[in-house]
Amino acid sequence: MSRRPARPSVPVTIDGEEHLAYEGETILDLARRVGVRIPTLCQLDGLSVYGGCRLCVVQTEGDHRLKPACATEVTGDLEVTTSTHEIREHRRRIVELLFAEGNHICAFCVSTGHCELQDLATEHNVDHIHYDYEYPRNTVDASHPKYLLDRDRCVLCTRCVRVCDEFEGAHVWDIANRGSESRIVAGLDIPWGESESCTWCGKCVLVCPTGALSFKGRSTGEMVHDPEVISFLSRARREGEWVGRKEQV
Repeated sequence: MSRRPARPSVPVTIDGEEHLAYEGETILDLARRVGVRIPTLCQLDGLSVYGGCRLCVVQTEGDHRLKPACATEVTGDLEVTTSTHEIREHRRRIVELLFAEGNHICAFCVSTGHCELQDLATEHNVDHIHYDYEYPRNTVDASHPKYLLDRDRCVLCTRCVRVCDEFEGAHVWDIANRGSESRIVAGLDIPWGESESCTWCGKCVLVCPTGALSFKGRSTGEMVHDPEVISFLSRARREGEWVGRKEQV
């Protein structure tokens, strides 16, 4: 992994204010570093870039297309706009579509009050849906002794897929089928409890942004996720924190 230069040196303008970015830094990285709010759902610090939710889209000068800030690297003299009526409407419609595609009944969800999708709906004033509800006939997988998968609440962010593959090295999870038929599956579409690859680490549950993955026994509003644990693990591995601690013992 190449090291960043000691000081940022790439001039970038965000919403009319000039900042200096690191070479190779994404627009989202820069925005977060300088305190500019760009909403995300599939992105999680420490995991690879997926760019699937499209909530972090921004506009750049000279390009009419909306670009995902998480997957767009900065360039010299880049001018970025993070919030216009078009961008806000785009994000609002995506949140609406996520609700329409699933069965998100917040009042009866284990993660209500601790749900990133619910927070995004509040942030974008989503109080009704302009689309027909799909009412998919999803299944609940309660075969694991410790965890529960409720596909009604899954938004296919692939956080669980990536964390299981990139951090635990087990690759229990994957996406089956395509389009509106896509769904999270364990192994080759077997019950989660039958997966011999699962290490019971719980990382997939901790990073889930909704109530799709939870600890068994949680009631309405009792499931609190901890996605920040991945950025901690990523930094600790990168900087060798455990090695240093071991040497001090």
